[in-house]
Amino acid sequence: MIVRIATEGQYELDDEHAQALHELDRKAVEQCDAGDEEVFRATFGRLLALVRSHGRPIPEDELVSSDVILPPPDVSFEEARAGFTGEGLIPG
Repeated sequence: MIVRIATEGQYELDDEHAQALHELDRKAVEQCDAGDEEVFRATFGRLLALVRSHGRPIPEDELVSSDVILPPPDVSFEEARAGFTGEGLIPG
């Protein structure tokens, strides 16, 4: 899975870590639905950390389409609530 963190770059994530990312995405949706910004921020931080620590950075000069585009780290809670809805940002 290719994941882009807006304003940062792209990372290639293996299937094992993609599943963990999907779980964090679902939790973020639940927290946005509940209006729990503090817990959402912690979950979103873990989501970004997972991508950064377990993903292989893709060089900027390599053109690859992203499977998932995550909001930037400084996303507002209002913007997050608009994006983290339904089944979340991550397919499947």
